[in-house]
Amino acid sequence: QVHVTESGGGSVQPGGSLRLSCAVSGRGVSSNCMAWFRQAPGKEREGVAAIDGDGNTNYAESVKGRFTVSRDNPKNTLDLQMNSLKPEDTAIYYCAADWRRWYLIPSYKYWGQGTQVTVSS
Repeated sequence: QVHVTESGGGSVQPGGSLRLSCAVSGRGVSSNCMAWFRQAPGKEREGVAAIDGDGNTNYAESVKGRFTVSRDNPKNTLDLQMNSLKPEDTAIYYCAADWRRWYLIPSYKYWGQGTQVTVSS
């Protein structure tokens, strides 16, 4: 059984920062590619940032220069450092993992339950 667990969500004022973390565990799981997605109320899930096992990264245009994705391969963990947060970043953020390199395409096999990020004054 595979477990994907996110942590680090919360509320912050515009311009603030948050760091999300994700841990993937389970027998036989392969996290060749890991990513963060988000879904705001009434909107489709969108890819935010992805990183593969070689360290190659992809970012959504809306977060480039503000968000940084990183991973620890031996620990099978994924982080997302979010700076200069805006109200439009408010969403539930999901961690995803798969052996296929989906990057920002939401076709991953393994998903977490999500963590809420709220940016509001």
